[in-house]
Amino acid sequence: MSKRIYNLLFHLHTVSGIVISVLLYVIFFAGSFSFFRDEIVNWERNHAVEFSEHLVTDYEVVFDSLESKYDLQGREVSIGKHYVERSFGVSLSASADSLASEGAKKRHFFYMDSETYETADYASSYSLGEFLYRLHFFAQIPNPVGYYLSGFTAFFFLFAIITGILVHWEKIISNFYLFRPWAKLKTIWTDAHTALGTIGLPFQFVYAVTGAFFMIKAVLIAPSVFALYDGDQTALYEDLGYGEPEVVYQYEPLQGGFSVKDLVAQTAEDWPEFDINHLHIFNYGDANMHLAVEGETKRSSKFTGPGKRLYKVATGELVEEKNPFVPASYLDGVKNSLYRLHYGDYGGYALKVVSFLLGLISCFVIASGIMIWLVARRKKNVPEKRRKFNERVASVYMAICLSMYPVTALAFIAVKTMGSGLTFLYQFYFITWLVASAFLIWKKDIHYINRVTLLSGSVIGFLVPFVNGIISGDWIWQSLRDGHFQVLFVDVFWLVLSVATFWAYRKVKNKQPNKTMVDEKEEVTQSADFEIEELELIEEAV
Repeated sequence: MSKRIYNLLFHLHTVSGIVISVLLYVIFFAGSFSFFRDEIVNWERNHAVEFSEHLVTDYEVVFDSLESKYDLQGREVSIGKHYVERSFGVSLSASADSLASEGAKKRHFFYMDSETYETADYASSYSLGEFLYRLHFFAQIPNPVGYYLSGFTAFFFLFAIITGILVHWEKIISNFYLFRPWAKLKTIWTDAHTALGTIGLPFQFVYAVTGAFFMIKAVLIAPSVFALYDGDQTALYEDLGYGEPEVVYQYEPLQGGFSVKDLVAQTAEDWPEFDINHLHIFNYGDANMHLAVEGETKRSSKFTGPGKRLYKVATGELVEEKNPFVPASYLDGVKNSLYRLHYGDYGGYALKVVSFLLGLISCFVIASGIMIWLVARRKKNVPEKRRKFNERVASVYMAICLSMYPVTALAFIAVKTMGSGLTFLYQFYFITWLVASAFLIWKKDIHYINRVTLLSGSVIGFLVPFVNGIISGDWIWQSLRDGHFQVLFVDVFWLVLSVATFWAYRKVKNKQPNKTMVDEKEEVTQSADFEIEELELIEEAV
């Protein structure tokens, strides 16, 4: 590779990385906790549930409860459970009956408890697990700005990965084994960035690709809408498998009643290794009422196997079927594999823990990249004003990123002591994050930021299981005895994480930063040859 191309790729990698660093850190940090979204929700509510997405409830009671509160005639009724928790979502469309009452023409969405059948709206049932899950793709920013922002961040992260591989390609193996933990902090940042970046490369690549696909697929496929479908977006989505069947409302009441329970039981009997997680009723109470039973194969039997049956309720006739146990089409295979790879829910807790650790490694790679960017601009030939500006930018970035740890730990205590809900979580988390970030930015000391965030996060995180025991009475030994595994997991998780970060704090505390602004070239002469080559290219570009 010529020196000019190398120089170009190096700067593209640096610029793309530093521009998206804070956004990317938030995505990976919140995304790492999102692997345990269901456990966090059940810990918060003190629920013990079976580790399955299978929708287990008394359907007769569910529909009797819905009919007592809403006029269901002519509506589409959708019941879905896509997480391992007690509640499931209920969506009621506007009635297709033109003579329906005004109340029946209003849409509704709420959650229903599968055991108590109590209902709660979206805002009041909003949990910390849901908050962290949605934070990792910026759903708190009004749609579609947040979705597109996270999608393009993932896209540019993919660009940074590719340019990083090209820059380090010739020495990627030798650099991977170069790690000097007892050297200066600046050298540790460089070695750790290279080694951990290489370890997490497959993980990061998968999440860059799948993240961009989920968040900006509408933008990516937009040209094909006009080129292949003459602007008909509905036809495109139907071909991609996202459409619903069209069932005509006949304005004739259904005679003889119906039983959703029997049709669901028939599907479960025919497909024993199948988790039913979604029911969709078309034209409720009409003679042309149809029921779609959907779900997926158990993770233990097949990596991905979406299935669906569509019944005509009046006759029990099977109208349409997608068998999950036959080889899927290419489109279904690719689409569902992307979901499984992104969610990491096909390998049990072992895969979740590994994914969480790789997510934290990615956060460290991002933070070390910020530090390398700062160190490369601490040379004597850089004007004092510019050096101070670079220090300021780096301290702002690190304050925003690293303060997420203690703020998140504090949020776990807050939802146990003060409740949850959308409004409370938004106000508590973002205001606390803002105050913590502002204080750390005011300190203007990156070494202090590292130490105080690690220490405060460790102390607060260590208190999480004790607060849970005091408030709920579900102590670790009681959770183990009663089989409340999700609650037990979160408590143990915070103990282990707090001990690990406290150990990191002790190591950082013993490493005092070098306050003198030494010539970067003099520092790296004791380092590897690749550092010298990169420095010379930086100097030429400057």
